[in-house]
Amino acid sequence: MSFEAAAPTLETIRRAPKVLLHDHLDGGLRPGTVAELAEAHGYRDLPTTDPVELGRWFRDAADSGSLESYLETFAHTCGVMQTEDALVRVAAECAEDLAADGVVYAEVRYAPELFVEQGLSLDAVVRAVQAGFAEGERRAAEHGNVIRMGTLLCAMRQHARAQEIAELTVRYRDEGVVGFDIAGPEAGFPPTRNLDAFEYMRTNNAHFTIHAGEAFGLASIWEAIQHCGAERLGHGVRITDDIDTSSGAVKMGRLARYVRDRRIPLEICPSSNVQTGAARSIAEHPIGLLSRLRFRVTVNTDNRLMSGCTMSSEFAALVDAFGFGWADLQWFTINAMKSAFIDFDQRLDLINKVIKPGYAALL
Repeated sequence: MSFEAAAPTLETIRRAPKVLLHDHLDGGLRPGTVAELAEAHGYRDLPTTDPVELGRWFRDAADSGSLESYLETFAHTCGVMQTEDALVRVAAECAEDLAADGVVYAEVRYAPELFVEQGLSLDAVVRAVQAGFAEGERRAAEHGNVIRMGTLLCAMRQHARAQEIAELTVRYRDEGVVGFDIAGPEAGFPPTRNLDAFEYMRTNNAHFTIHAGEAFGLASIWEAIQHCGAERLGHGVRITDDIDTSSGAVKMGRLARYVRDRRIPLEICPSSNVQTGAARSIAEHPIGLLSRLRFRVTVNTDNRLMSGCTMSSEFAALVDAFGFGWADLQWFTINAMKSAFIDFDQRLDLINKVIKPGYAALL
């Protein structure tokens, strides 16, 4: 007698172990926390202080179809994250929320330069966030939810502090900072503006990813990989511009074949990609094609507040749109764990002792 596992549902997906590589700290606050921090620190620019209405406002404001407009919502979250206590609280709640959703390993990123308006140093920002993540891990464990947090430090590509942030990353890499990134508007700010920072990371044997192939096309991806040496691509969905399916057959260009052959991970964020116009809908999202072609696809949240999403809801939306089953969700999860910026033996340990047993129980 054989048994077939039931199709994944949102409720059962919540019990599955998940790995998250692309999540922004300032894009994942609880609406109630935004309102409380605004009140405590005298921030007066929120559109509303009602948590339910505020959460709805963030989602509606992000549904612009434009990356530049989407990024404007961060003025409010960054505005309430300018003190050490606020950073500790936000980071702790981030770890708790992810762990409660079944995330067992997460790399959460933020740009330290965005949190120095009230006098904090870059080092003070990093120390506060790391303290918050540690506290969140502890609280989550008390509730039976074990999570390991890794940190990525971002430089804003429209500014000129990439070298400084790269040095900050290396300085704190033995304290939970696992990698470097550049973020912000892609158009007009190519990754090659920051070549010195990427060279510094490579010479220090340090990891980095690059936001590329979201709002801008193949040129952004090509520069990120071939000029800058990116190990992963933040989003990377525009690689499909180099895949022709118009005849009914699949014809990949040289860049698409290179990305697939080299197993360069794609940090795909479905709901966010729809909001910023990188995809027209979840049902039409390139993740379906990229998964069929066996690119190194990972699934991520990007900004949980702005998209009103969790890892579980992203998985559930993909199940509904593409008919993915448990084997597919496990594949996405192992892809992500293989691509994490922690040591190989630690990745292998999580795959063999946490992820595979977790999915085996669901199957």
